Amino acid sequence: MTDNVVRDAFFALHHGLPRQGPGSDSTTLRLLSFVGPLPERPRVLDLGCGPGRSALLLAAETGGEVTAVDLHEPFLDELRAAAKARGLADRIHPVNADMGELPYQDASFDLIWAGSSAYSIGFDNALRRWKRLLAPGGSLVLTECEWTTAEPSTEARAFWEPHYALRTAEENVRACTEAGYSVLGIHRQPESDWDEYYGPLAERADATDPQAPGMAEALAGARAELAMRRDHGGDYGYTGYALRPAASWPTRPESAADITAVHAVNAAAFPTAAEADLVDALRADTDAWLPGLSYVAEAPDGTVAAHALITRCLVGGAPAAALAPVAVLPQYQRTGAGSAVVRAVLDAARARGERLVLVLGHPAYYPKFGFTPASGYGIRPGFEVPDEAMMALVLGAADGSWQVPQGTITYPAAFGV
Repeated sequence: MTDNVVRDAFFALHHGLPRQGPGSDSTTLRLLSFVGPLPERPRVLDLGCGPGRSALLLAAETGGEVTAVDLHEPFLDELRAAAKARGLADRIHPVNADMGELPYQDASFDLIWAGSSAYSIGFDNALRRWKRLLAPGGSLVLTECEWTTAEPSTEARAFWEPHYALRTAEENVRACTEAGYSVLGIHRQPESDWDEYYGPLAERADATDPQAPGMAEALAGARAELAMRRDHGGDYGYTGYALRPAASWPTRPESAADITAVHAVNAAAFPTAAEADLVDALRADTDAWLPGLSYVAEAPDGTVAAHALITRCLVGGAPAAALAPVAVLPQYQRTGAGSAVVRAVLDAARARGERLVLVLGHPAYYPKFGFTPASGYGIRPGFEVPDEAMMALVLGAADGSWQVPQGTITYPAAFGV
């Protein structure tokens, strides 16, 4: 039995199924919502499009031109037929190409989409290779299978490790930020997304003649996959990531060598040295200090140009995090250094597993990072401030199972409030 015969049987088993990986229209719309406003007629690239369920929805929702790439021509034929039936043939352009060697110029697309397909060239490789294709302000949305527990079962590891090395969400977020992206949003796909894929596949497997050439092997693989999900589905799952290339300012966690410079940046950025002294006091408070969440942005000469700090606070007695202070040297203000360091420390907080970040700041500045009035969540400070100035950002549990705490904010003692 040749590999080609088994491969052909595999595709025969999958042809005509609505999806070729876990997903749903609701997940597509949720991930699309993270991206924010798009150009009036965005240029969209759907990589590993399969029969095109996402491509069709993206074309309809964005009003854009969708270039849909896949290596399997019969899937593209299915997409062509579906696009014609829905009146979208003039805006969906199926292309037979390798997503690892794409023939497009830099800055060609406003949105790149890859549902259940980045694994074919590797998550890190996808982040690196596709970045050049994004136009200024463009976004990359991709989904990745990853461990959802700290201790996956022996059976799940034995199933996955020979084929693809899964990582945790924290490791994948870190890979995104190290590749130069800011994380716009994360969505753990619900079990119903797997049902949309595996339900039709299981019905097809039950109705398929195993005597066809290569089909016994294809069916065995499908049934092993179905059984693994049934028995060990709590160990792994797909997560969607909405990303955007970060600002050009290099950012990193502070080191011991930066402490003096961080103090100087905060002293120069504010009318008094109070914020600089606050950072030093928080660094000395082991209950408040969160290792790895004091970030700096570097000037072209390698010196510290900006600083942002996240420390522990409480909301109604539940752990939360406070963004404060944020400081930029006067000569680098309004250059993007502050935005870069804020995005970097928020990404680091997300990777660490923080779920809620609070900030008391200018209501015209922080909403661009996703902050909204904290009062909308039932969160309030223990002192009088304008409602619009006390803001919250829910990083949240990716699967939506975590509830935002409510109540009064308790800051570390160093804040003096």
